[in-house]
Amino acid sequence: MNLKYIVAATAQIIIKLVLFAFIIMYILRAATAAYDYGYRVFTEPPMTFGDGRIISVYIEDGSSALDVGEMLQDKGLIRDGRLFMIQELLSEHHDKIQPGVYDLNTNMTAQEMLEVIAQEPETDEETKD
Repeated sequence: MNLKYIVAATAQIIIKLVLFAFIIMYILRAATAAYDYGYRVFTEPPMTFGDGRIISVYIEDGSSALDVGEMLQDKGLIRDGRLFMIQELLSEHHDKIQPGVYDLNTNMTAQEMLEVIAQEPETDEETKD
């Protein structure tokens, strides 16, 4: 009876240690992935360096930042549309994306693209001066 108790207690301890190790590994991997994604929010490089390619994009009226990000990702201007949405949310251009046609370059960062697509259109009064 004593031997069964020792074997059961040892097995229980081993199972708890393995489970604890898996939990710790999961937390570390999740924390590393979250840190890497958060780091990319502020440091994401452009798709290309140098001259790049100019790509025209059309942003419809009422497009959300996620819609614009997914469209830019499909066109090859950025790597991750959801990351673009977070960058727009944290930028000074939040909720300022203007509809229209824009010429963007693959050597532009997401912040530079936001500056271009968030510019207020010039009115006739401004162009007359």
